[in-house]
Amino acid sequence: MKISMRIAIPVFAALMFLMQGGAADAAEIRVLSSFGMQAVVEDLGPKFERETGHKLAITFATLGATVKRVHGGENFDIVIALQRGIDGFVKDGKTVVGNVTVLARTGMGVAVRTGAPRPDISSPEAFKRTLRAARSITYTNPATGGASGIHFAKVLDRLGIANEMKPKTVFLPRAGPVGALVANGEAEIVVQPFQLLIAVPGIDIVGPLPGDLQETEVFAAAIMDSTKGAAASKALVDFLHSPEAARVIKAKGMEPN
Repeated sequence: MKISMRIAIPVFAALMFLMQGGAADAAEIRVLSSFGMQAVVEDLGPKFERETGHKLAITFATLGATVKRVHGGENFDIVIALQRGIDGFVKDGKTVVGNVTVLARTGMGVAVRTGAPRPDISSPEAFKRTLRAARSITYTNPATGGASGIHFAKVLDRLGIANEMKPKTVFLPRAGPVGALVANGEAEIVVQPFQLLIAVPGIDIVGPLPGDLQETEVFAAAIMDSTKGAAASKALVDFLHSPEAARVIKAKGMEPN
């Protein structure tokens, strides 16, 4: 079937107009995300880019580093962090409550190398005995600003064994899934949020921190006042709060909001 030039040229022009319009609407969204949400963001980010044409410029950081960067004057369209960090940004006028969306919740777990005997963590006292008997442990270095590491340091202090555990503790020099130290035999026990443990091959999750030693971490996304593309930023937050995102969040070891 032949198409006359009188028809083809206007159709071609219309297609070019639509393509150029889509390109003009595409935006780069600057995202500062918690390491705790890294697996989720890395899974969903490319899908969002394909569906919308927007591009994501993502940086991952601990809560401490996130607070420092935002208050240091760096501009981001969206910050994904623990709720208490986001609440601080609301208080300081960096965003508003109406632009904050809770995405997920998680707790902290205990893991050992695959195949190793599972220690008793059934109660705070049993967990204390397990830690004292361990040759070595690891968790997020509090010095990196990681919230889980700061919490677990308080747990050790509360159990009265903080000084005793110092010589047994092995830290990664950076924030991240330190379960690799257990997988390769450098440490015997790791304590980190579940989603970070699940991402590490070669370790078995024993269970959650017992009793009131546990801390639930709530992650939220905030569209910052410094955003240069409010519509694109809202589209990303809506996507991260969609049923598809909820399935990914659950698969990564967290509970969607």
